[in-house]
Amino acid sequence: MTAIEFNHQLLTLEDKLIRFAYTLTYNREVAKDLVQDTMLKAITYRAQFRIDTNLKAWAYTIMKNTFINNYRKNNRHKTVFDNTPNLFYLSYTKEAGDVSAESVCSAKEIQKVIDNLDDDLKIPFKLHIEGFKYKEIAEKLDLKIGTVKSRIFFSRKKLMDLLESTPF
Repeated sequence: MTAIEFNHQLLTLEDKLIRFAYTLTYNREVAKDLVQDTMLKAITYRAQFRIDTNLKAWAYTIMKNTFINNYRKNNRHKTVFDNTPNLFYLSYTKEAGDVSAESVCSAKEIQKVIDNLDDDLKIPFKLHIEGFKYKEIAEKLDLKIGTVKSRIFFSRKKLMDLLESTPF
């Protein structure tokens, strides 16, 4: 398939791509941008398209993956659109000052419940929430990895039960 034939077939899919993009975004302008990104990627990676496959399905896959990647990127950056006339975007990052008094109190109360656990459960659990891997905890406490996993599991279960019954 020549580049001209490929581009012509891709352009015949534009209306279908716009409809599919709208079902993903529910915003006409964002859908048009998504179609534009999809077409650009399809043209850029035309050499990877196999002639014996379905161009429509290939383009839909590119669009879906582009949408998912953009969604993840926006969630990672926490970008917020503020709807002002100048269309200014704000990047929101949670600062230490954003912590509410309620969350500090509940964190302290949760810590008290954790501290009241038996040492067999508390120590592996604390190491786990500090970021140690199961294998590292097992080596540090001279336990089998299965024992570490079960103790952390039972710690979580016991904490959930205790926290449900504790009035905050």
